Amino acid sequence: MNKLIASILSTCVLTGTAFAVPPDLSKDPAVVGAIERLEQDMGDAMVRVDIDRLNQIYADDFASLGSAGKVITKKDLLADFASFRERLVSYEMGRMDVQVYGDVALAYGSVCEKRVHDGKDRSGKFVWMDVLNKRDGKWVVVRSTGARVT
Repeated sequence: MNKLIASILSTCVLTGTAFAVPPDLSKDPAVVGAIERLEQDMGDAMVRVDIDRLNQIYADDFASLGSAGKVITKKDLLADFASFRERLVSYEMGRMDVQVYGDVALAYGSVCEKRVHDGKDRSGKFVWMDVLNKRDGKWVVVRSTGARVT
């Protein structure tokens, strides 16, 4: 429960910090394009089961709140892909929006996925949002959430 609270508070702090910076910083097309490419590369790495690339994309302190209310860490995510417990077979990225506020960015959009989890088909259309942070000159995903579109 403490991990859940810490994850939610961290997301709120990062998001609050993002909105405290003037919004005109979000207009740099080079920065927005870099984040869009990173998001696309993340999906490609998941399909290829490229654990090394996923390790670069996700921050060491990455956390996500799963649909069952469980906190998922970078270690959990990478282990699920490495063991083939989680498998993204294919995906088609929908519209994506990126807002950059200094060294923090919010990326959100939709995706249609063919996905298998523990041998069960979990395919569908989803909406997602990632919080990214620029660290040592590169963008990494620090928090993520998503939901199935019904």
